[in-house]
Amino acid sequence: MIAYIKGKLEIKSNTYVVIDVNGIGYKIFMSASGISQIGETGEIVKVHTYYYVREDNISLYGFNTQEELKMFELLLSVSGIGAKSAIAMLSEIKPSSFALAVISDDVKALTKIPGIGAKSAQRIILELKDKLKTEQAITKDTEPEIKSVIENNSKVEEAISALQVLGYNKREIEKALSLLSLQDLSVEDIIKKALKILGM
Repeated sequence: MIAYIKGKLEIKSNTYVVIDVNGIGYKIFMSASGISQIGETGEIVKVHTYYYVREDNISLYGFNTQEELKMFELLLSVSGIGAKSAIAMLSEIKPSSFALAVISDDVKALTKIPGIGAKSAQRIILELKDKLKTEQAITKDTEPEIKSVIENNSKVEEAISALQVLGYNKREIEKALSLLSLQDLSVEDIIKKALKILGM
């Protein structure tokens, strides 16, 4: 409903910011890390938003990047995780690390997040791995160069799956990877570099 808000940062607290847009102050809840990175009061800032509506609660949640927003939306889709838990998780783990933990079944990485036990971590992994939006097979129109790299590099396949967890489709991921030099990069480095391109 509200894709983003751009205006003057009026207030920074521990859990939310207030952004003034033409005389209207929008109270936007953010993660601690998001608030620390947003800028200083008085500056013009832009925040990607999620309009959260429940019977007893209507709130705006804000994010500095599209990847954080996508991760928040994915977490909300997991049974038992609400907005407050999801926003708290964003303070503890980056989207690239989160996607890698999901795709590699890394329960240990997720249980390092306060409030996430082994059962919750397993549920997150189980439910989100099932939400891969496109098929895992290499698409027919994949460019020959990147197709060859994908077929011969398990790290690249793992990175593609992790990026799909964050909601990107296979074609746009492959296009981003074709712009990178993938040799000697770790899975997480591939994800991070691809996210920079995908977020342009």
